[in-house]
Amino acid sequence: MKHTALVTASLLAALAHLAAQAADTTPEPPPPSPSYAPVPQPLAAAQAHIKASHWLAAIDELKRVNATGDADWNNLMGYSLRKQSRPDLDGAQKHYDAALRIKPQHQGALEYAGELALMKRDLATAEKHLATLSRLCSSPCEPLDDLKAAVASYKAANK
Repeated sequence: MKHTALVTASLLAALAHLAAQAADTTPEPPPPSPSYAPVPQPLAAAQAHIKASHWLAAIDELKRVNATGDADWNNLMGYSLRKQSRPDLDGAQKHYDAALRIKPQHQGALEYAGELALMKRDLATAEKHLATLSRLCSSPCEPLDDLKAAVASYKAANK
């Protein structure tokens, strides 16, 4: 009987030790809840409007976001202002200039500012933006290739 009590006590001590170890282990974290889902990019809705050529909707969405300190925001606002049915070239210029002040090597803003310069019949400025893009990337590089084609077209049309 003494032996059985000793075995029982040892068994209970071992179980207590195992329970303590189990309590010390960190449980697996629960799966992420929907509140951990990635937040949509703030400019995604505006980009969708731009892709669909809905310039006024893009401008309204960009105004709603109001990220004036962001180079991408300024670039998209300038593009939308330039592409709408009644282009706001001065507004577009203001936003391209802001984008390039924030990020001087912004390839999209360099391309679009170059295209705007051509719309204003300012080949020298367009070529300046083209030269900057040429230093930043090489073909295939969509902003470089697009501005290069626009400058070539402009020159061919204005011989």
